[in-house]
Amino acid sequence: MRAIRILENGGPEVLTLGEVPDPVPGAGQIVVDVAAAGVNFVDTYQRGGLYPVAVPFTAGLEGAGVVTAVGSGAGGVGVGDRVAWCGGQGSYAERCALDAGGAVPVPEGVSLDTAAAAMLQGLTAHYLVIDTFPLQAGHRCLVHAGAGGTGLLLIQMAKRLGAEVFTTVGTPAKAELASGAGADHVILYDEVDFAEAIVEIAGPRPLDVVYDGVGAAVFDASLGLLRRRGTMVTFGNASGPVPPVAPLRLSQEGSLFLTRPTLWDHVAERADLLARSRDLFDWIGEGMDVRVGLELPLAEAAEAHRRLEARTTTGKILLRP
Repeated sequence: MRAIRILENGGPEVLTLGEVPDPVPGAGQIVVDVAAAGVNFVDTYQRGGLYPVAVPFTAGLEGAGVVTAVGSGAGGVGVGDRVAWCGGQGSYAERCALDAGGAVPVPEGVSLDTAAAAMLQGLTAHYLVIDTFPLQAGHRCLVHAGAGGTGLLLIQMAKRLGAEVFTTVGTPAKAELASGAGADHVILYDEVDFAEAIVEIAGPRPLDVVYDGVGAAVFDASLGLLRRRGTMVTFGNASGPVPPVAPLRLSQEGSLFLTRPTLWDHVAERADLLARSRDLFDWIGEGMDVRVGLELPLAEAAEAHRRLEARTTTGKILLRP
């Protein structure tokens, strides 16, 4: 089968299309014909070595498709089932072997493309607003990169929970998308200082929580927008990882909370994975929009990474095997 291989860490150019043996399910595993694979920033971190993975390896963690083979002990999943996943290493391929416990059923009415686009970013947005800082009516939150895949879902979930949403975007077209998702205040960070703009709208230190997938470029200014005992949630590194922070600084700025969560700790138990995915697919069925901004053939995985890292895309990027 065809797959995107990484033989050494580096830039997008290290993503190469190659032929590898068809996967065979081991104990507790399934093999899936991949209908679509999701492209995420975590893929770029693995490719570059920020998140170490032993090379060589097949890229990609997320996708959706139809089960074609089931290994021993993989109960509850059958050939022909439609499933989605966000922790199946090797998803940039025509077929993928993964642990059956990491796959969730895709309900009727949700397409495989939508499921592939929603899993990693949707489950991330879910735990951020439900667990990391549980949003309630009246809370004020800032969502950085509001026109990205995670950002658009965060905005919609935050509004569902009754929060007032501030968001940052880079272009007027992205601002229109964020507004369409329900954001109350959309700030073009290339035109104004986003922190000054938020203070002008809402006064000094108005935010209960900042959800930040951008990282180093926005961290300091974001911290200065939090109310006393507010929460800074840094969950991504699109502009580079946040440098070390002295705990004393958090006390000096108002007894702030700082957390760096990951999705994997919130879906480590199958019951949690199933519960979150059920919520996600229910909300999609009720009208939550999962925007696919770009589809490319598998062979153009390098171009997908270039566009993602250049932040020229909106919504989700899918690769089609």
